[in-house]
Parts: sequence; structure tokens; C-alpha cells
Amino acid sequence: MTRPARGLPAQSRSPLVDVHTHVVPKGWPDLAAACGGSGWPWLRVDSERAAMIMVGETEFRPVGAECWDAPTRLADMAADGVDVQVVSPTPVFFSYDRPADQAVKVARIFNDLTLGVTAAGGERLVPFCQVPLQDPDAACAELDRCLAAGHVGVEIGNHVGDRDLDDDGIVDFLTHCAEVDAPVFVHPWDMPGGPRLDRWMARWLTGMPAETHLSVLAMILGGVFDRVPETLRICFAHGGGSFPFWLGRADNAWHRRGDLVRGASSAAPSSYVDRFCVDSVVFEPAALRLLVDTMGEDRVLVGSDYPYPLGERPVGEVVRKADFLTADQRDKLLSRNALRFLHG
Repeated sequence: MTRPARGLPAQSRSPLVDVHTHVVPKGWPDLAAACGGSGWPWLRVDSERAAMIMVGETEFRPVGAECWDAPTRLADMAADGVDVQVVSPTPVFFSYDRPADQAVKVARIFNDLTLGVTAAGGERLVPFCQVPLQDPDAACAELDRCLAAGHVGVEIGNHVGDRDLDDDGIVDFLTHCAEVDAPVFVHPWDMPGGPRLDRWMARWLTGMPAETHLSVLAMILGGVFDRVPETLRICFAHGGGSFPFWLGRADNAWHRRGDLVRGASSAAPSSYVDRFCVDSVVFEPAALRLLVDTMGEDRVLVGSDYPYPLGERPVGEVVRKADFLTADQRDKLLSRNALRFLHG
């Protein structure tokens, strides 16, 4: 099943597709009443254009109108020259640690609200859904429901508790994504904490890259890429974390300590880089050069992490200013690779 590509305006400059943005809809119900359980996130509305995501009585993240208001989002896109955004959930709402029936309910609530946000942007805002990944059958069912309703793909967290992406149930879900032609965006979440990580935003600065690196390795060494259809389209956030920088170390370990490292993989880690994509949220030209050299010019897609403060603004700036890219390579990173990821 191949869905038609959402349109890009005719223009002289290279169009720009941003595959990594997030949404926080307004107006969700009391989740304890709607889903059961307790301790759910809720939105403390501070003004018409400002709010705070709360978890219990703890402030989790300040958010603004760009999270829920399509005109604000579209104005920011115009300022940055962005033609299309992929709009994905904010991971705090994944709810993988809850009973599956509660996670199903919260997924349906946020998935339906997200369609309300993206509908106001027409084909320029491309919705991705969330699923109750702790229950693969329920996850497949919710993905199918969302695709029928207008979502184009799915964002998943990089693990479910101690189950990484090589877990049999998660592999079944990824196989289903390939079968129904749904692109998958993998976002790190639920990073370890503790005194050494709970300062300086260290969980985001070190934990996120490590989490993504670990889950790419799980896909490779856990034999996932040897098991799922080659048609699976999957992209990892934040430049693939630390994986591209340490790919040589992984290959060296695979060859020298194959007794421990090879796992279920049939080839060295570098043999699998053509099976997945990464976004470009690495901020510096030198890091982007390493990313393109490691992953290849067909496997890097512009992403920004909009609208959060650790994201890239103006969106795509590191790609547009990278003097080592040819015009054709730049066009691939700005749009063509993303359109292939989205639509095959």
C-alpha cells in the first residue's frame, strides 16, 4: 500500500522537509478518568500561548503555542523556509510503563487530537501516531486505525522497559510496519537518571545519544535487520546518537570478540548502515560530515526537534551551510531522502 506523497510547493530553492518535530495538543481530558490509573501528565495552562507539562505536581517541560497552534507552527516554518513537517508525539505521553489497556486509550486520545492540529496545516503537516508498544497486537491495531484515519507513519520510543528493539514482540510490530508501508521514527526516551545525570540536562546531553546508540546496536546485533523485511523504512533521531562516531569500535569488537559481540547478526555492524536512516540534528558541519561519510548521502534526513529548545533553528541550517556537500547531496538531505522515507 503506497500513499501519495504530500505536495511540495513549486519553487526555485531546494524544498525542505523536516522529519523530526513534536506536538503537544491542548484539550485532552483528565487522563485518570478517561484511561484509569493515576499520576498522568496534565497541562497547566498559564496563558493563551504558554503552558507547562506537569507530571503529578512536578514541572516537566514548558511549552508554547507552537506545540498546538497550527498557524504559529506554519509561521515558524515560513521563517525557516520549511515546506513540510513530520509531526510526532512528545515521548512523555508514550505510557509504555502502564497496563496496555490504559496505553491504548491514551494513544487514541493523543492520536486523534494530533490529527486536529495537523489538519489545519493541510499537506504541509504530516502526522505520525503513537502506539502501545508494550502490547504488539494492540500496537498493530492502533497503527492500522491511525493509518486509516490519516496518519502517515508512527513514532516509537527506543525501548519498552528492559525490552529493546530486538524484543520478539517489537520485531513483530516492526514487521507489521513494513507490511503496511508505514515509516517508523525512533526517538530516545526514559533515559537513566541519578545524581550524575540529574544536573546540566545530562540525561539529554549524554543519555539520549547513548540510548539511541544502544538501540541501533540492538537492531543490528539482535538480528532484527536479518529478520524484518528489507522494505522496512526506519529513521533514528538525533543523528543516530553516538552510533556513527563509534561504528568502527563496533566493527572491531564484532571481528575480535565475536564470541560475545556478534549476537544474532550475520555481518559486521557497518554492513547494515543501508538499512536505516538518521536525522541531521547534530548542529556542527564537522559532525554532519562524519554522519554523511558514515551513513551515506542517501541516509541522512533533515530533522530539527522543533519546537523544543535543544533543537536546531533555523531548521536545516547546518545542511544548507555545509560547504562540503554538492548541490545534489544537499538536495537529497533537504528533501529527497525524506520523501523516500515517507513514501517509499
